Amino acid sequence: MISYYAHKLLYDGKLQTHMLLSVDDGVISAIKHLNAPPDSNAYDIELAGLVSPGFIDTQVNGGGGVLFNHEQSVQALETMMNGHSQFGTTSMLPTLITDSTQTMQQAADSIAQAIRQGIKGIAGIHFEGPHLSVAKRGIHSGQQVRPLSDTEMTIVTRKDIGKVILTVAAENVTCDQIRELVSEGVIVSLGHSAASLEQAISAIEAGATGFTHLYNAMSGLTAREPGLIAAALLDERVVSGLIVDMHHVHPYNCKLALHTIGAERLMLVTDAMAQVGSDIDILPWLDSTITRHGDKLTLEDGSIAGSCLDMASAVRNMFAHVSQDLPSILNMASHTPARFLGFDDRGEIAVGKNADFVLLDNNLSCVASWIEGKQVAGELQA
Repeated sequence: MISYYAHKLLYDGKLQTHMLLSVDDGVISAIKHLNAPPDSNAYDIELAGLVSPGFIDTQVNGGGGVLFNHEQSVQALETMMNGHSQFGTTSMLPTLITDSTQTMQQAADSIAQAIRQGIKGIAGIHFEGPHLSVAKRGIHSGQQVRPLSDTEMTIVTRKDIGKVILTVAAENVTCDQIRELVSEGVIVSLGHSAASLEQAISAIEAGATGFTHLYNAMSGLTAREPGLIAAALLDERVVSGLIVDMHHVHPYNCKLALHTIGAERLMLVTDAMAQVGSDIDILPWLDSTITRHGDKLTLEDGSIAGSCLDMASAVRNMFAHVSQDLPSILNMASHTPARFLGFDDRGEIAVGKNADFVLLDNNLSCVASWIEGKQVAGELQA
């Protein structure tokens, strides 16, 4: 057993000081509040900062210099996870952007192998497409956008690939298909879609529970055509991902989403490309390149192409530009995505939960992170 003294810790939904946290065999075994700092003999490791539940990112295209579409292997997944764990991510869904059926199969195989080998942090897979709207495809290949076939249904409903999110355009799949996916345990998320409000509601009625990168690549909110955005903001059955890099979404729209949806139905995502956790600036993509300009990624024509955002930066951006409610922001990076994915063993610091947590400094930068009690990033050592 290892005991930690946390100066400040997010516990029971609020920040508390002088906390003793005990970890036994990768699980939190005890939490105790103290009236004052303890003697150094009372704990093994001091955590001088803010301890938050580990961040859970449901949309990670790449990291550490690797893009999942370019390489589907256990080594690539480890590299991606290492690239993001230094920024507080302790669970993630590697995300495959619209690609061939063969690449989808290879991606699923690599996820299954990583899970069998116990690669920490790989929680499943997010297939972003290929059943999308051509008009709202963004950087997705128009040549690969296609209807949902039996072959793809077989791939995404595999039982050995962890949690599965499938992003679809509501107008390009049937409600019967959504019901079948959900019955097989797939989390259906709506995105890259020009669907009407009526089509979006029908998809939700059929079992869709998510919206992929709210506001981006979806039918807009207008006077007589509310579109997907209205459904995401008002329907209490769904959770929406939000890219808070200050490029994808205007801060006022972030505020609107938080005010309307609340932290319980709004989760932070990165939509990260290979540049995160890496010094590479230029990434080949289809017949173009994705280039980093400061904290923004663009194609050659200037359009946004994913992000170089990490989860700790998303938390900082929310705090600096959107809300001063830090506990709620931290929950948007941990508890909300855990609940969305159906995890009951992570997403909060509580007895019996996995010891997945992150240490943040006063600037909300990641100092160190732990997965199942093992430190995976940072300078601290037992």
